[in-house]
Amino acid sequence: MEIIRFADTHPEPWRNGGGITRELASHPKAASAQDGSWDWRVSIADVSKAGDFSAFPGMERVITLIDGELLLLTVDGAEHPLEKYRPFRFSGDAASSATLPTGDIRDLNVITRTGAFKGYTSIVEISKKRPHPVFEGQLAILLDGKATVTQGVAETPDADTPPASPGEPVELARYDAVVGSDVASPEISGRGFVAVVSIDRA
Repeated sequence: MEIIRFADTHPEPWRNGGGITRELASHPKAASAQDGSWDWRVSIADVSKAGDFSAFPGMERVITLIDGELLLLTVDGAEHPLEKYRPFRFSGDAASSATLPTGDIRDLNVITRTGAFKGYTSIVEISKKRPHPVFEGQLAILLDGKATVTQGVAETPDADTPPASPGEPVELARYDAVVGSDVASPEISGRGFVAVVSIDRA
């Protein structure tokens, strides 16, 4: 079971210097969060001032406000009010800028290379009674609340073999990410919200 601890990520300046990004995962693994040599990247950005977003030619973006009340995003001249936990998709080729009518915000960014990968973000409310599995090609990020993750139980091909017991629960901190797997898929339970990011091949 792989957990990416947000506390272990490193702040990197945006390409245009207008903000700070912390990369959670990318493929292929890039030397820098701003060099753009990856085919997809999942990151969390802090936005503390109005201004232009960096351009990512040949990419598609899904942005989700995860802390703060409102982000006014202008894409190619059209203004889009983004509320908390509502993903918004737009082209990385577009001219985009943001204003912050309610103050500083933090957002989750999923950027994928057009024609190679497709990224999706969904916000899921978790519960203690029904653990939420995280499958291969997914990343589950704790946005708010308290949660633990346990290693799922792999199916046994032999009916006479008793199933293994799930592993001990591991506590998640805010913005920690759980890497999915189709073999003994990790399961998140608790109270709060997670962002489930799926990266599919186009």
